[in-house]
Amino acid sequence: MLIHRTIQPELLRLAGQYPIVTIIGPRQSGKSTLCRMAFPDKSYVSLEQFALRDYALNDPQGFLRDYAANGAVIDEIQRVPGLLSELQVLVDANPQRKGAYIITGSHQFQLMERVTQSLAGRTAIIKLLPFSFQERYGEGVQPEIARMLFEGFYPRIFDDGLDPVEALSFYLTTYVERDVREIMVVKDLTLFTRFLRLCSGRTGQILNISTLAADCGINHGTARAWLSVLEASFIITLLQPHHENFNKRLVKSPKLYFWDVGLAAHLLGIEQHSQVTHHPLVGALFETWVVTELMKQRLNMVREPRLYYWRDNAGHEVDLLFESSAGIVPIEIKLGATIQQSAWKGIDHYRRLNSAAQPGVLICGATERQQRSNGMQVVGYPHIGNVIAGLV
Repeated sequence: MLIHRTIQPELLRLAGQYPIVTIIGPRQSGKSTLCRMAFPDKSYVSLEQFALRDYALNDPQGFLRDYAANGAVIDEIQRVPGLLSELQVLVDANPQRKGAYIITGSHQFQLMERVTQSLAGRTAIIKLLPFSFQERYGEGVQPEIARMLFEGFYPRIFDDGLDPVEALSFYLTTYVERDVREIMVVKDLTLFTRFLRLCSGRTGQILNISTLAADCGINHGTARAWLSVLEASFIITLLQPHHENFNKRLVKSPKLYFWDVGLAAHLLGIEQHSQVTHHPLVGALFETWVVTELMKQRLNMVREPRLYYWRDNAGHEVDLLFESSAGIVPIEIKLGATIQQSAWKGIDHYRRLNSAAQPGVLICGATERQQRSNGMQVVGYPHIGNVIAGLV
């Protein structure tokens, strides 16, 4: 069963306003399926196919001429970057034609550099990540937390009923063997795979590149370059610290999160959902899911996440700060279903420093949603789907 993507109405709206829409996201996030559902009358062209790619490389004008009448969905366009310049020429010749071409790509930095060079002002840009909670389960549904963290949210696992361990293993093999080679020259893929597994053990943690490099046996520059590869291919995202310091020294390093919690669990060697509950990093996996879920909600609105974390050198910390239109909303994340008063200490400390901050939100492993008398909210995980919409 094909699942409707939350971002589809935004995609259609942007296609009515811009000549080109660029969709970026990791492999198997559902970009092709979304395009087929949203634009059933357009030709679909995958540049993964050698014959089509060869045609586009050697005769980009002729290639695009074949689709001049109705436009096309061109998948994995970073494989033939020369097409972007030709698309610029076509768009400039008929700027009033909207939504003629929908282009997709899996390599964030490579593609975006070329898009901004050739198509600045001519294309809308959206990011499509794996399923959100609401897309996968629906609002209020109560999946078992351990199973949810184990399975992750890649669409094919659910659409095709795949075994998560096998599917994610094949995904990683494809990623390391092909995608990593395309983004940069990595001579030792076995060492890179070790680096990837070491990163999974740091999901939800403040990134220390020096210790990560030392644990992997590589130098600091290589570690930084490999982290950029993981970012470019949407394996990880780096959550930046909030800039407001209130006259205190703040931690300035980002926190590392995997875009898909199931992939992080797989890299940690978890092969059954029952292992998740007692794993020493279960709290970090739950936090990884919450942070990326809230990011997806913002991206599905075609908005920048505007999410940060806050921590000072004395150890006071708030898991997330969301810059809403009404002000900064502090958000805490707790796996437990029973909420102790101590769970609020980070938010309470932050609000004492920032009197303009909005009442806080605590997202937890409970199943209910509560509005406290002091304005604070407790959001059980089944109700995470509309958290951002309620804060904007």
